[in-house]
Amino acid sequence: MQQVLEEKIAFADQREATALLGERDEYLQVLMDNFDCRFISRGDTLAIDGEAQIVRAAAQVVRELQYLHRQGTTLTMHEVRYSVGLVKRGKGEALHSLFSDTILVTSRGRHVRPKTLGQRIYLDAIRKNSITFGIGPAGTGKTYLAVVMAVAALRARMVEKIVLTRPAVEAGERLGFLPGDLQEKVDPYLRPLYDALHDILGFDTYQKLLAKGVIEIAPLAYMRGRTLEDAFVILDEAQNTTPSQMKMFLTRLGFGSRMVVTGDLSQVDLPRGVFS
Repeated sequence: MQQVLEEKIAFADQREATALLGERDEYLQVLMDNFDCRFISRGDTLAIDGEAQIVRAAAQVVRELQYLHRQGTTLTMHEVRYSVGLVKRGKGEALHSLFSDTILVTSRGRHVRPKTLGQRIYLDAIRKNSITFGIGPAGTGKTYLAVVMAVAALRARMVEKIVLTRPAVEAGERLGFLPGDLQEKVDPYLRPLYDALHDILGFDTYQKLLAKGVIEIAPLAYMRGRTLEDAFVILDEAQNTTPSQMKMFLTRLGFGSRMVVTGDLSQVDLPRGVFS
């Protein structure tokens, strides 16, 4: 005989109820589609009843989303679906540690934390190792999270400066046709790094640190002959480096420094035969 259970979850107010259930109960509909039990929303309370095991799983998702919301995160369909997926795969115990791992708070007050277990593993690797390679498709947070970890290390005074670099490889256009001096020509290639720093630090703080030399953004060619100590160094778009360039970069690592190398092997822009 199946055990029947009812769980009641109280919301702080109607605003929290809307944040957790969705503007038009869209998040509640995801729960109803994935858990074979009854959901009854009345004012500031959500009642869940049905088979005990299923009810506990559904309640766990709602409570973890409630915790995340109270930590200052704006819930989206990603958090809801990902939470449901983890619980249904029997990995619900990882939800709380995933959602509670705030790396830093941006200039706009947004809490930055891993959104997936893969991102959590990536961040743990950066914390534990002097050199970390992050390989994955575009949009998985490789560069942004590396920059976040760099800023967090700078704030904690674990490093004295941040060095961000990319290979200036042409992707269909020629650098010679771009206006300006060499730095202005390579700036478009470094734009993702600028954008990440602006979002995390705010424009004014970013400009001050850049002017003081605490943050340095340069093409990969500028790394030759240097030894980087007490620095957090990020090489972005590393799939566009040659073996000799990669060897040159990795040997820049000095005492007290840490490196993160990111890339997407499906987006190589190097000319054919460059590795031969």
